[in-house]
Amino acid sequence: MESSNEEFRELTLLENIESDPDVNQSTLATQLGVAVGTVNWHLKRLIAKGYVKVKRAERKKLRYIITPEGIALRARLAVDYVERSFSLYRKTRQRVNEYLAQIKSAGYDRVRIVGKGDVADICRLTCLEHGVNIVNDKEAPVLQVEGFKVILRMEESA
Repeated sequence: MESSNEEFRELTLLENIESDPDVNQSTLATQLGVAVGTVNWHLKRLIAKGYVKVKRAERKKLRYIITPEGIALRARLAVDYVERSFSLYRKTRQRVNEYLAQIKSAGYDRVRIVGKGDVADICRLTCLEHGVNIVNDKEAPVLQVEGFKVILRMEESA
């Protein structure tokens, strides 16, 4: 089974090739934030599976063409990506809702959020919906965002 990271790369490759068949591997690598060799490996796999065809446009220039099978793959990968994103959103909100219930039952109406990214944004939104203030106070309970995980820290002050 492919990792979601590889699927995301292939989705991005297919989208970029579809929008610009004359795109080169160096540009694709920059857009993906990976090495050219990684793009080459993915492209070779997509070509071998019949999702992409290669035609020579000029002497040293290649043109990538997505096949109908490639378009179907892009659609499936896009749907899978959206489903995973919504699942992450729902699970994060459920976890934060449980933490906010613990925070409120401990008598707090404020929280400090430590971390960045989409998961931290979901935490902020959930706090706002529950009327829990987001503060920088070191005495407030902490929602610690670590990647896709949220951890509640309710340290008692000494």
